[in-house]
Amino acid sequence: MPEGIAPSRAALLTRMYEVFATDERDAFVPHCLSPDVDWPNVLDGVRLHGHEEVRAYWARQFASGHPLVRLEGLRPDDDGEAVVATVRPGRRTGTGDEWAADTVEHVYRFDAEGLVSRMDVRQP
Repeated sequence: MPEGIAPSRAALLTRMYEVFATDERDAFVPHCLSPDVDWPNVLDGVRLHGHEEVRAYWARQFASGHPLVRLEGLRPDDDGEAVVATVRPGRRTGTGDEWAADTVEHVYRFDAEGLVSRMDVRQP
């Protein structure tokens, strides 16, 4: 487990990335995201709120292609509260998986129950 991160948070985020590109993703939403989660819609530059808006956003992403996100590391954010996931975006094509040259950071905040309450995307 990464130093400085609660094992439950590390396990939750690891599992989220494992199921994102699978058919399990929609069923896993209530087990990882708080009911009023605040989530970035990177495609449109707006914020989404709640499970249904996040599910609809993911459905839209998968309708236009097969996105992939590979978790490469977890660390505490500078504030000591959030967890930063270093990820490599990619997509599945007919000839295999293609990965971006650069990574991005997903910054997660959690509610009192340990579920993700907010996610932000930033450049490392």
